[in-house]
Amino acid sequence: MVKKIAVITLGCSKNLVDSERLMKMLSNVGYDVADAGYDEFLSSDGEKSVVINTCGFIGDAKEESVNEILAWCEAKNEGRIDNLYVMGCLSERYSKELPGEIPEVDKWYGKTDWPALVTDLARRAPGSVPYDRIITTPSHYAYLKIAEGCNRFCSFCAIPLITGRYKSRPVEEVVAEVRMLVSRGVREFNVIAQDLTNYGKDIYGKVEIARLVDEISRVEGVEWIRLHYAYPKDFPMELLDVMAARPNVCKYLDIALQHVSDIVLENMRRHITGAETRELLAEIRRRVPGIHLRTTLMVGFPGEGEAEYEELLEFVREQRFERMGAFAYCEEEDTFGAKNFKDEIPDEVKQSRLERLMELQEGISLELQESKIGSVMRVVIDREEPEYYVGRSEFDSPEVDPEVLVAKTKPLSKGEFYDVRITSAMPFELIAEPVSVD
Repeated sequence: MVKKIAVITLGCSKNLVDSERLMKMLSNVGYDVADAGYDEFLSSDGEKSVVINTCGFIGDAKEESVNEILAWCEAKNEGRIDNLYVMGCLSERYSKELPGEIPEVDKWYGKTDWPALVTDLARRAPGSVPYDRIITTPSHYAYLKIAEGCNRFCSFCAIPLITGRYKSRPVEEVVAEVRMLVSRGVREFNVIAQDLTNYGKDIYGKVEIARLVDEISRVEGVEWIRLHYAYPKDFPMELLDVMAARPNVCKYLDIALQHVSDIVLENMRRHITGAETRELLAEIRRRVPGIHLRTTLMVGFPGEGEAEYEELLEFVREQRFERMGAFAYCEEEDTFGAKNFKDEIPDEVKQSRLERLMELQEGISLELQESKIGSVMRVVIDREEPEYYVGRSEFDSPEVDPEVLVAKTKPLSKGEFYDVRITSAMPFELIAEPVSVD
């Protein structure tokens, strides 16, 4: 009887890529692999196993991962599944504690040793190329992970403790993966790394993100390349030249800034000042006209008094980010911040600051969205709803950015690119109608 296995992914898109690689390996050794439709999976005959790929970045993510594990432990105890395996960031970070606390899990794997799961199950190597995977996103786009790990050691962040030092993939391997995915119909590539602006330094002796993006952009069939996540310190300016010159490199950059106050930035160990941050943003906008910047900001980090918070608000008013997310600081054990600073700002103050910041950004976002009314934009269609098609522009990354709702005045196809005219706007969505079909 066919053995069935479900792979459940929590956390970021980098985890998703690992899950997709795991699914391909499992398929290669004879498993019937599912990443959705769990009711059907549970009701099927035969041996059933579950793999949970966990996140361990912040408190909420850890709680979600633990709750997911416990839910499937209950399913195992009830006889609805036969085996349960856990991998990823949470099990890497708490590899000593978790096995004793949750004995129902058959085996734990970390952030990088998870391929051993396939060998353990099949008693043989999975036999796939290093980058081969089963795409679980809509077939026209994929995430492209170019590196693992981080060398920055910001004082609030546990990621280097989990993933280790930065490890780039060779340019040739990444480009080969792009060619393979294009042959399967992928046209949009969301390039991801914990810090893509450090790409290549560990294997080439210098940052090579500009060369990598340029080579990807020259692969026939690549329509869009979108970049996540840049670090502001030592930003490679040559990347901007590639963005400006290559039409299929989206005028979009995800660059996490965290704060602008010098005091807070120093406490965060970001190695950049507020003035240097402003200079960098001005240069990015000068060299890539029309670029949309996505950033992430943090409120409530030790050292942020009312003056520093007001400075952050003024920074957001001044910069008018096209895309912005924010979160309140939550102390993470074993980080430099947890060891060296007291988390003294009350939670209610953090939450109030977060709400004010996001309210400010919502107003800015609405103004920027309304400025696009009447313009013609190129969008890709992700899905069809009863009353409209749902698409995205080059300025919109999947799942995190605004969508473009396109009127059904003519038939459009999922995964295809169209010109649309923007007819109205909301803070986080645009309304459009088709202009022409490619």
